Amino acid sequence: MARLEFLKNQHSLKIPFAGAGVSAGFPSPADDFLENRLDISDLLIAHPEATFYARVNGTSMQDEGINDGDILIIDKSLQAKSGDIAVCYLDGEFTVKKIDIRNEEVWLVPANKLFPEIQVQPENNFIIWGIVTYTVKKHR
Repeated sequence: MARLEFLKNQHSLKIPFAGAGVSAGFPSPADDFLENRLDISDLLIAHPEATFYARVNGTSMQDEGINDGDILIIDKSLQAKSGDIAVCYLDGEFTVKKIDIRNEEVWLVPANKLFPEIQVQPENNFIIWGIVTYTVKKHR
């Protein structure tokens, strides 16, 4: 299972924000100014008291675009539903997997064919710790 390193939000930082957007198609004339300042936390965090960051260690979710070293934004206040990507505590370890509820059974589904699905059994020490709302990636 992937190991997660939990991170703490140390402070707020507002940086310039190009509100007109950036073209991902043909280039468009650039704005001569930046409209506002934005604290990325204001955009990504709906429930600050219930939100945590964790760094992913492992490749079990790579086909969902969650890679080794990415940072997850996890909201503990959300109710889990089938199809959510969640951080789960299973028998003493944290893991990130997709939740699949089948006939009242809970399955933890990886997004990498090299890893098996895990059916949660009544004897497992299991909780859905929080729901992944965003993934932060480093491109360089």
